[in-house]
Amino acid sequence: MGSSYQVAFFDDRIEIENPGILLPGLTVEDMLQGVSKIRNRVIARVFRELDLIEQWGSGVRRMFKEAGALGLPEPEIVEVGMRVRFIVHLAESIAVQPESKEIRGILDITEHQVSELGASTGTMLELRRHQAEVLKKCKNECSIVDLMEVTERTDRSKFRKRILSPLLDAGFIEMTIPDKPRSSKQKYRMTAKGEAFLAKEDQGGVE
Repeated sequence: MGSSYQVAFFDDRIEIENPGILLPGLTVEDMLQGVSKIRNRVIARVFRELDLIEQWGSGVRRMFKEAGALGLPEPEIVEVGMRVRFIVHLAESIAVQPESKEIRGILDITEHQVSELGASTGTMLELRRHQAEVLKKCKNECSIVDLMEVTERTDRSKFRKRILSPLLDAGFIEMTIPDKPRSSKQKYRMTAKGEAFLAKEDQGGVE
């Protein structure tokens, strides 16, 4: 009791620690093959119903697949005491100043979501990817339907809460009709802050 998920961002990597060791008989090699052993079936069922996970046993394989697709080094999974640490190495060193909230943007959003929800590593990476996809799409004015299609999400309320609202709160995108948030003609577009963030990302990272 009292243990929590921990997410740490470094210049060259992201580390996520989950409380508890691998279940007896389960190895990293098994996980890469999609083998899954559920520690808490109640929580697993709730996460499934909330659409926080697509299916059991897919998160680790997705993490390794995404890393390979991005040309990143293979992630590491190590047991540290009574915890399991997931290490995702970055392609380049990215120095981020803590006070630069507009630059930390998406990372801060996802870190908060993972902390609040106790979500898995795969969920965290997927949230970041979807937020980045929406931000890029908003270079042109888009409706919420257009943005949901980009991320292949179908639940509008969950999309607003997990993807759209955090980007609005961070100031990366804005409404075209801010005085009527629920207007059927509402669209979203990138702000100058969002453009600055993407420009620095395209240059290979934040200085």
